[in-house]
Amino acid sequence: MDSELAALAASGATTLVSLMVTDSWTHARDLVRRFFSRSGADSTAITDLDTTRTQLLAAEATEDTQTTRDITEQWRTYLQRLLQAGSGTGDDLRDLLTSLQRIANNPDTQPSTVHNDISGGVQHGPVIQSGRIAGLTFHVHHAAAPLQRLTQ
Repeated sequence: MDSELAALAASGATTLVSLMVTDSWTHARDLVRRFFSRSGADSTAITDLDTTRTQLLAAEATEDTQTTRDITEQWRTYLQRLLQAGSGTGDDLRDLLTSLQRIANNPDTQPSTVHNDISGGVQHGPVIQSGRIAGLTFHVHHAAAPLQRLTQ
């Protein structure tokens, strides 16, 4: 394996393991699972993600840095094997790594669930769905009702 792909696998494993012990893990796990699914990884690798996270959280609680190093090495080896087998490409892993680093650097930007209910009948104006919108004002102008003449 060329040194660039080996370095990429090492960086990917380090980023993956570091995210496993954060609140951002749920979003990161989804990205990693998609990568594994696309690259034809065996199903045990996907289920191993949660088991590994549990081990890392326990290691972190007891300040067991050796377990963290061992797990990082296991994932580096696994990622290298995927690349060597041609199951995943360096570009795919690079894209995953970029996404994981974005999550690690900006934990507040992880997607959140948005639930909107629209009620009150037919909407004759804009309906916008978004995670955050501030300072938005809609002005609705209704046509004036026609004047009724009084007949005598």
